Amino acid sequence: MDIMLLYDLFVALGVILQQKAESTIPIPTFSPPEGNTTFVEGTTWCVARPGVSQFDLQNALDWACGLGAADCSLVQPGAACYDPDTLLGHASYAFNSYYQQNGNSDIACYFGGTAIITNRDPSYGSCKYLSSG
Repeated sequence: MDIMLLYDLFVALGVILQQKAESTIPIPTFSPPEGNTTFVEGTTWCVARPGVSQFDLQNALDWACGLGAADCSLVQPGAACYDPDTLLGHASYAFNSYYQQNGNSDIACYFGGTAIITNRDPSYGSCKYLSSG
């Protein structure tokens, strides 16, 4: 068999194999991008997750009130949501503030796994949490 004929045959087979392989590659289906709004039925709030480490909770609170630009004014001494003076309480208020300012999306209530979305109003006394509803 002529070497050129053999080469042409391999090239043709390669093209056919390549075409066959390309035709069997699945077309990916993409899920919605992270940060799409996911609502729990009705009104929602974002609060600190009980049981997480104090260290992680403090870091998340510092971020929310700093770079996150959450309104943390009501958890300052003497303000309506300062008492009880607990890290969990202050973080809950700050996380919810950020969550409400950023479209109530599931990703806006993550805080490194230290927060959770709830449909129970965390407001108490004169401390009123902003809500989505």
